[in-house]
Amino acid sequence: MKQLHRICAIAAMTLAAVIPASASDIFRFGIKAGVDINKMSMTKDAFSSDNRAGFTGGLTAQFTVPIINVGADLSVMYVHRASEVLSPSSDANITDPEVFTLKNDYIDIPLHLRYNLALPAISKIVVPYIFTGPDFSFNLSRKIVKDYKKRNFDCIWDFGLGLRLIDHLEIGASYGVGMTKALKYVGTPIEGIQGGSSGRANCWTVTAAWLF
Repeated sequence: MKQLHRICAIAAMTLAAVIPASASDIFRFGIKAGVDINKMSMTKDAFSSDNRAGFTGGLTAQFTVPIINVGADLSVMYVHRASEVLSPSSDANITDPEVFTLKNDYIDIPLHLRYNLALPAISKIVVPYIFTGPDFSFNLSRKIVKDYKKRNFDCIWDFGLGLRLIDHLEIGASYGVGMTKALKYVGTPIEGIQGGSSGRANCWTVTAAWLF
């Protein structure tokens, strides 16, 4: 009887150790922060803009199918972007545009399909991964600045890769391709630019996440 109790105790401790570990391999959550760098391509040659820097932070969750290592991640992020916009004004020559900074705040919800290249011998030390998917962006700043207005909603498609280190820290980089028009010119039409002209947002993002 004592031997049976001992076996049951060992089995219970083994299950207690294995089940949480397995669950953590399937579903994980954590915090994420990073730097957002944008480049916007406009539909008119008279426009050009270059987003010098921004920052992002929020929460992330991951789901991974065991064995095949395919899964998805969903994040909710606050994003601040400061775009340096080159815009010709009504009293300036198009070849010598006016420069100003357009600042916007967003709530971004990226939803990515991902593949973890997990090798059994080193998976607790380093795991490369790739991901792709849409990033839904909701603009919190609706002010018109220098005859430009950011749209209330934007969608970007992300392509990225990264590394998971020591089973908790993820470092990733992605390039987002604008799927919708993000910036709209609402000023008086001038030479080379018509009212309603718009542009798309393309961005590089580098993030670090800590997974629990």
